[in-house]
Amino acid sequence: MLKAAGDCLSGLMQAPANRKDMERMEEAVAGADEQQLQHMLSHSSRDHQAVMNQVALETDQQLGGGEESCLIIDESGFKKSGGHSAGVARQWCGRLGKVDNCQVGVFAALGRESRVCLVEGRLYLPREWTRDAERCRKAGIPPEHRVFKSKSQLALEMVSHQRRLGVRFSWVGVDGGYGREPGFLRHLEAMGEVFVADVHCDQRLYLEDPKPEVPQRQRPRGRKPSRLKIRTPSVRVDRWAAGQPEEAWKRLTLRDGTGGELQVEALHRRVWLWNGEEAEAKCWHLIVRREVDSPRTIRHTLSNASANTPLERLARMQARRYWVERALQDGKSECGMADCQVRRWSAWHHHMALVFMSMLFMLEERLRAAESRPLSSCSDIEELLRHFLPKRALSKQEVIAQMHKRHRKRQTAIEAAYRKQRLVARLE
Repeated sequence: MLKAAGDCLSGLMQAPANRKDMERMEEAVAGADEQQLQHMLSHSSRDHQAVMNQVALETDQQLGGGEESCLIIDESGFKKSGGHSAGVARQWCGRLGKVDNCQVGVFAALGRESRVCLVEGRLYLPREWTRDAERCRKAGIPPEHRVFKSKSQLALEMVSHQRRLGVRFSWVGVDGGYGREPGFLRHLEAMGEVFVADVHCDQRLYLEDPKPEVPQRQRPRGRKPSRLKIRTPSVRVDRWAAGQPEEAWKRLTLRDGTGGELQVEALHRRVWLWNGEEAEAKCWHLIVRREVDSPRTIRHTLSNASANTPLERLARMQARRYWVERALQDGKSECGMADCQVRRWSAWHHHMALVFMSMLFMLEERLRAAESRPLSSCSDIEELLRHFLPKRALSKQEVIAQMHKRHRKRQTAIEAAYRKQRLVARLE
């Protein structure tokens, strides 16, 4: 198993970009065997969580413990054919920008400034899976995981888990998919976490404290009022922002980049949010940000950071979410994150653990070369590894044999598709 794991790690670097499946790993890595790689991912007794924990702790040594250290939560979809892979369903796939047949993972990344590394990932199971015990059994999903958990529940579990491990971060960043859930933000605050959460444009809030109270009884008869009421009207965040004068927007420079400085204009105000049940409304920061070069690109963000936190810091905290998107992009482009061709629950998590190990190695190499080669990228490191790692020496006959093997698999898949089509036609 150890050799197969090592071969798989090498294969993630040596196989062609966007084609890092087991077959291509066997073709690229000296001594690798496709069947052994498949068996290692699907049937290894090694605990994937232990591997992810070690990656998180080593990443913490590089990026944790600073004022700018943050834990960013995001999700990513992986297109799949068929319906047998664990968690696959027709659902929103951000990578494709539409609803499609895919798996979705929820990921946590530890970051500081422009550096970031994925440290934990969990496969999301739609309700149609958790309601089908036999389907879960066939996909090897452990009984304790056959319970529906929303993506925000998975996110909260990961934040809590990283804290228990001792990973050090100053705040948690999430996008609008999580920020739109009032319970999620309140739960983070109850855990003692500072959050910076994007929200959707239709988020409603209060510009003054609504001061919930139980109204006085107006009539001598009838039931005594018991539900909290407010008299302050709420407003949509986008409509409030649209009504602000131009002089209210403040120009900020958030970071330097290869394309120049990232400049934005921002609004800031303390606002209140109430869920209809709380005795007191939550008073949080609202940050509205628009791009200088694209003024119609507007983000709305809430944060429970301390009341005296300046706008410049809040805006920079919000901008850190960009880097988790880059991490997911590097994971897919350079480390084969989306190329896993396995069906079982354990195989998906084993694969992700190996991807995180690869990304940690790349992070460490980039930090080591920060002064001498500041522009080093994950792509550069993959290219160097692909060049210097031992390659499988192939004769002309072996290259042709590999091609024939791929053709046989493709032909088998084509014939299976036609058989299925004929069967459906007969049943109709």
